[in-house]
Amino acid sequence: MSIELRYLTYVTLLTMLAWVPYILNAVMVRGLVEAVGYPANPKPLAPWAQRMKAAHYNAVENLVVFASLVLTVHAIGVTSHAVAVSAMVFFWARLVHLLAYTFAVPWVRTLSFTLGFACQLCIACQILCH
Repeated sequence: MSIELRYLTYVTLLTMLAWVPYILNAVMVRGLVEAVGYPANPKPLAPWAQRMKAAHYNAVENLVVFASLVLTVHAIGVTSHAVAVSAMVFFWARLVHLLAYTFAVPWVRTLSFTLGFACQLCIACQILCH
């Protein structure tokens, strides 16, 4: 398996699992019946859980772009050090983004998002320059 596909798998797993903590918070705050139902006025999640939910949505949006780029790289056979490093850095940037967003760390959330975006641009450039 290529490095790019391995890190796509890691990013996918991170995104897949990111909902678990904020759903557990919903169960703790609202109780199981309300957490799985559709209450008219649900009790709010803890602030960290609200931020984690927003970070998860952002991760899903970025997974679509990252996966498209990595699968394109794989399909056309573009392999380079730049693509491999970009895929690896993207994963770590997304992990930092999730944690920084959840724990409200100023600047780090924005910087990690920007770094991940730069990684996506690098991969796109490698595809277009091929």
